[in-house]
Amino acid sequence: MQVKLNMIVAAAAVLCAGAVQAEDITVRIGHVGPVSGSQAHYGKDNENGARMAVDDLNKENVMIGGKHAKFELVAEDDAADPKQGTAAATKLCDQKVNGVVGHLNSGTTIPASKIYNACGMPEITPSATNPALTKQGFSNVFRLLANDNALGSGLALYAADALKLKRIAIIDDRTAYGQGVASVFKKAAEARGIEIVSEQYTNDKATDFMSILTAIKSKNPDGIFYGGMDPQAGPMLRQIETLGMANVKFFGGDGICTEKLMELAGGAKTLGNVVCAQGGVSIAKMPGGTEWKKRYDAKYPGDFQVYSPYTYDATMVLVDAMKRAGSSDPKVYLPFLAKTNYKGVTTTVQFEADGELKNPAMTFYAYKDGKQIALN
Repeated sequence: MQVKLNMIVAAAAVLCAGAVQAEDITVRIGHVGPVSGSQAHYGKDNENGARMAVDDLNKENVMIGGKHAKFELVAEDDAADPKQGTAAATKLCDQKVNGVVGHLNSGTTIPASKIYNACGMPEITPSATNPALTKQGFSNVFRLLANDNALGSGLALYAADALKLKRIAIIDDRTAYGQGVASVFKKAAEARGIEIVSEQYTNDKATDFMSILTAIKSKNPDGIFYGGMDPQAGPMLRQIETLGMANVKFFGGDGICTEKLMELAGGAKTLGNVVCAQGGVSIAKMPGGTEWKKRYDAKYPGDFQVYSPYTYDATMVLVDAMKRAGSSDPKVYLPFLAKTNYKGVTTTVQFEADGELKNPAMTFYAYKDGKQIALN
């Protein structure tokens, strides 16, 4: 009887040891974007991409440092407002999440990055494109797509070389993103011999642009560049049509380059004059884009905008670094993040020393027959 009892005790000890070895750790990934306000469609799309990654990771047997990892998404709303963005960053630092995907806007990402840097939090933005972000010298900040230097210059070259435009007006929304991409466009356009006939300003809450568009019309431009987001670009296109500028080309960066723009333009024929640019290749040309998009649409029908494949990859890149480091501790895995070589949905992700994506691609888009179509 004593022998049998000893065997039972020994077996229980083995089971307990196995339970300890298989003990789960919880990895919490922060995500911040505007899920309220006029840019909520962007933020919801981004959050969906990160959430989809977390769901996929939880279906895998992910091991970090010999322990099974369980993943949670800690989602915060910054409403595209810098003050709310810094408040969300402080909250995530206080909660000691294991890494952050975000923010969406340059105007929220840049001030938030200072907070993440101070608390040693790795941050990957899937969409903030102002070059100033990575010029701060922070070792914890990374970007997963082309910046405004590429987008603004590329659009200026397209306007000059492909469309042979000569006179362009510029409008920007005074945000870090809008000003940044507009200034790059202006410099590159002037270098190609384009005359900038008018420079006008608005804000990222405005909907009435008739006065600035009337001033622009008097300059007889053959193109308008808008540095800003689609909640303003849509009404602007309607008002351009109202003013009889039906043949004026309309340019913008990734902020206007969305599926939502078709709805926001409200049937304006000027939608057909739009040429916009996104960092990265089209979904069809992404290494895993087509299959991923099918899964996304099945999970979040009607929500896709632009950046969700990048938030998905950003989440996966953070976890890949943790796996290689054998730790979810930001201090331990951050050096491994800098040495990323990850085959993602969007591209093979590698970073330059300053946190910029190596070899970023860019795609031009237009709108035709109710669809957004890639031009390259």
